[in-house]
Amino acid sequence: MNSNNNSNELQDYLGHVSEEHEIRVQKVKKMQEQGIDPWPAVKQCSTYSQQVIKNFTEQDDNIYTLVGRVMTMRLHGKAAFMHIQDEQGKIQVYIREDVIGKEAFAQFEEYIDIGDIVWIQGTTFATKRGEITIRVQKYSLQSKCLHPLPEKFHGLTDIEVRYRKRYLDLVCNQNSKEVLLQRSLIVQACREFLIEKGYLEVETPMLHPIAGGAAARPFVTHHNTLGQDFYLRIAPELYLKRLVVGGFDKVFEINRNFRNEGISTKHNPEFTMLEFYTAHQDYHYAMDIIEHLIKFIIKKANISSQVQFGDHVLNFEGSFTRITLHNAVKKYNNIDSLEASVIDNIIATKRIKLPKTDMSLEEKIYLVFEETVESQLIQPTFVTGFPIEVSPLSKRDGDNPDLAARAELFVAGLELSNLFNELNDPFDQADRFHEQVKAHEAGDAEAHQYDADYILALEHGLPPTVGVGIGIDRLVMLLTGSTSIKDVILFPTLKKK
Repeated sequence: MNSNNNSNELQDYLGHVSEEHEIRVQKVKKMQEQGIDPWPAVKQCSTYSQQVIKNFTEQDDNIYTLVGRVMTMRLHGKAAFMHIQDEQGKIQVYIREDVIGKEAFAQFEEYIDIGDIVWIQGTTFATKRGEITIRVQKYSLQSKCLHPLPEKFHGLTDIEVRYRKRYLDLVCNQNSKEVLLQRSLIVQACREFLIEKGYLEVETPMLHPIAGGAAARPFVTHHNTLGQDFYLRIAPELYLKRLVVGGFDKVFEINRNFRNEGISTKHNPEFTMLEFYTAHQDYHYAMDIIEHLIKFIIKKANISSQVQFGDHVLNFEGSFTRITLHNAVKKYNNIDSLEASVIDNIIATKRIKLPKTDMSLEEKIYLVFEETVESQLIQPTFVTGFPIEVSPLSKRDGDNPDLAARAELFVAGLELSNLFNELNDPFDQADRFHEQVKAHEAGDAEAHQYDADYILALEHGLPPTVGVGIGIDRLVMLLTGSTSIKDVILFPTLKKK
């Protein structure tokens, strides 16, 4: 649907809401005059819609109580059919005047609208078409809805309204609800997998006195009592590694990170990360455990191993591909050499903008990888061999000190995970922090600050450790086939209207 159609639809809907809202407000006033509470005290229910449907038999004479939102309503003289929706789904409801009484039915006709939340009590039967239905013996209004649901537009289709009024999206669009339920199952599976592997779940600060742990522009806030600026955390990395220094060999955290950056289908300034750290292991171990984790999630959350994602079918079966960054650049640019002249030619031909003038060859190779290769990595692929210049917290590769002992996992052109052997040499880390400070002073707003307290922690001995970061929002996107990050975040960040 194009933006003009969306705008027209929204205007029509809001105009409809305005008229209906006034009508429903008048109903509320009339109900209150008659001593009927539009928002009464709670009435308990005994079951949910799908349990009733699952347990139905022709001989079932149980009396059920349910609470749900009215989604459809059809009046037929002295009877009415409705569909009510609860947490589990929808079920049909049948109301007759000769069963609930003349006064109760008259109030039902006058006061109950689509969108209202009602309590019902009754028995079950199957219609001639075989639809399992509740035959109502008693009903009561539990919460009056003052606005009509946008059912006349076949559900809530306007993207802007869906994100700003997520509650309406969840009521009207079953697919949105299913995706966000899957998100919960995915997070639960992450936690279960790591706990079973002996990892300890921890919580580290959201307010950091020094911005660090990743290359990103931070959000800044101020603590009045301390008279001190703090940063909303970019990443929990430096605090989690302090815990490893303290003797916790396996730790993890699932929590929010904040980065003062752009908003797109792939980025939200507030997002959820899983980070876990393992002492006495390396990034080869981490690649294995990430692959096992994703396959565990797929099984635990009952997700297909093959997911339609945009124009691609992602296949999570079998072993994930592993390739070096150098080989990936060669393969996807159809070149045999990574000599400076070859790389410079690619940069010139593809008009790739250089972020700075004094780039090393390895930095240029990495830039070419970002611009020409990442988007082509569709199936799950671990890339290894990153330049040390773009890995300020990573240990150097034992075979090539110009490269980091690091890998990244890409799926559908998205970076899903970053993992590397943690730098535990305090002198090397201090030197790299100094280089980051110089870069910051030269205008790089995403460069690290110098963290003297973290250097002091390293001087007390960080064992050989591998760290892993996985973007939960992107993981949910990939496993549910959602091509926008806004579809998998309950309340995405939006520009103020």
